[in-house]
Amino acid sequence: MARRLVSTALVMTLVSVTAYAVVLRAATASAFNRYVRLTEQRIAEEVSKPAPFLWIDTVPPPRRAELDKGLHQGGVIVEKLVTQDGSKSIDVPDGLIHHWVGTVFVPHATVAKAVALMQDYNKHSTYFAPNIVSSRTLEQQGDRFKVALRFNVKKVISVTLDTENDAEFFRLAPDRAHSRIRSTRVTEIADAGTPTEAATAPGAEHGFMWNLNTYWRFLERDGGTYIQCESLTLSRDVPFALGWIIRPFITQVPRESLNFTLAHVRDALTAR
Repeated sequence: MARRLVSTALVMTLVSVTAYAVVLRAATASAFNRYVRLTEQRIAEEVSKPAPFLWIDTVPPPRRAELDKGLHQGGVIVEKLVTQDGSKSIDVPDGLIHHWVGTVFVPHATVAKAVALMQDYNKHSTYFAPNIVSSRTLEQQGDRFKVALRFNVKKVISVTLDTENDAEFFRLAPDRAHSRIRSTRVTEIADAGTPTEAATAPGAEHGFMWNLNTYWRFLERDGGTYIQCESLTLSRDVPFALGWIIRPFITQVPRESLNFTLAHVRDALTAR
């Protein structure tokens, strides 16, 4: 009886979530683009200078020592960031921007090997399983790529997203590089992996992820390579009636996904 009640409650919850489909409004997309523009301006200034190149180099010395210790013990450091327009916050009507920065350290790894791994898009579904279900390079011109990635994320509910992304890598010196990956298309997939699989119709999507941009930096020092990823995710706002189920998915998944990705980058490079 208890199991039946739980199953019934879950079905009712999923039906309720389905009822809360949402459309990406022009004002929401515009606010995200403004946030991206200001963030990329700051990143361009930072990577143009020899130091500080990494976020961890900007924190006060006592905390920096603590972070370095955690990184060299195999940890993943993830912190929340916020971009402002001068002293003003950027309002995102009907949406949320999730902005995180994470870092790992991989002993004995080189920048060249780290960049090669990240550019090996046909194997991302192996390196980052089960979060990435399929991956392939659509086009490549030198250090510029167009790639297709299918994400599957589970947290009470399961969501599958097909994405197309533009990626560009910049090799600044033998000991450092950075990259910029911007999503150009995100499509929610219904009944993924079944004979009835199909793209969700416009207006019927749930807005769990409308855009995802990631900005990577690679710095070789201290007998290994530091790998930093800054992620910007645009999602819908949390509807009041379904906050208890949607809020954990929308607010926790971007951070957890960044932690997962960096840990798997570290493990893949260590295995090599």
